[in-house]
Amino acid sequence: MKVIIHGGFFSESHTDATTKLAKQEAMSAIAKASFEYLKEHTAMETVAYAVTLLEDDTLFNAGSGSQIQSDGKIRMSAALMDGTTQKMSGVINIEEVKNPIQVAVKLMTFDDRVLGGGGATNFARYNGFEAYSTETPQRRAEYEAKLESKGLGTVGCVALDAAGNIAVATSTGGKGFEIPGRISDSATVAGNYANEFCGVSCTGVGEDIVSNATAAKIVTRVTDGMPLKEAFAKTFEELKPYDGFCGAIAIDRNGNIYHQDSHPSMVFASCDGAGVEVFK
Repeated sequence: MKVIIHGGFFSESHTDATTKLAKQEAMSAIAKASFEYLKEHTAMETVAYAVTLLEDDTLFNAGSGSQIQSDGKIRMSAALMDGTTQKMSGVINIEEVKNPIQVAVKLMTFDDRVLGGGGATNFARYNGFEAYSTETPQRRAEYEAKLESKGLGTVGCVALDAAGNIAVATSTGGKGFEIPGRISDSATVAGNYANEFCGVSCTGVGEDIVSNATAAKIVTRVTDGMPLKEAFAKTFEELKPYDGFCGAIAIDRNGNIYHQDSHPSMVFASCDGAGVEVFK
C-alpha cells in the first residue's frame, strides 16, 4: 500500500520560507492521514479522501482558495479515475461547490460521467451539494490588484491499495485570470490517468500538459513494459521543444513511486507506512 500526493507548482515556495514550511507540513499531515485511511479503504476511496483534504486547505489552489478568473468568478475542475475498471469521472468549470472531487465521485455511478459548466453545477445542486463560496481574501486581493497568479496550483493523489488496485484523483482552481470557459488538463486523460499498471496525476500549465498528453503517455509506456523512471524521462523530454511547464506523480503496480517536474518548484509527499517523505 502506498500513497503519493502533490500540491501543485508554487513559485512562492522558493521565495517565502514560511509559506514553504506550511505547505510541507500540510502535505506531510495529509499524506499520513491518507495512508491511514488507505489501510481500511480502497484506492478509489483514498484518492478522493486525500484530494478532499487538499481542497479544504487554503494553502492550495483547489476547492477553497481557488484562483479567480478574469470575470471575477471561480470555476474549478476535478477528476477521478479507477485503474481497475478504467472508468473516469469529472467536472469542468464547476462553480460554488466546496469539494469538486466529491461531485466527480458522485458522477462515477452515472453513464454521463464528465460534466462541464452550468451542467456540472446543476448536477451538484440536484444531488445535494449546497452552494459554497471557495473564495479567500487573498485571492480576492490578488484579483482586485490585478496581480499575476502566484501559483500554478493543482492538487492530486495516486494510491495503490492492499488488493493491488490503483486509482488517481486531481483537482484544480485554475491558473487565475484566465478567459472564462478555458479548460484545464485536470479533468482530462492528459492530467489524470490510471489503469491496472500505473496511475499519474499532473500539475502545471494545462495547455502544455494537454499538448503532451503527459499522464496518458506515461501510463501507456509503463503498460507497454517501460520502467516508470524511463517512462517519465521520455515523456518529459517531449515537453522540452516548447518549454512545457509540468510536474507529475505516479505509482506503478509494483509499488514504485516516482515524481518529476520540468521547472522545480512543486510540493510532493508520499507515504508507504514506513514514514512520510516530503519533496521540495
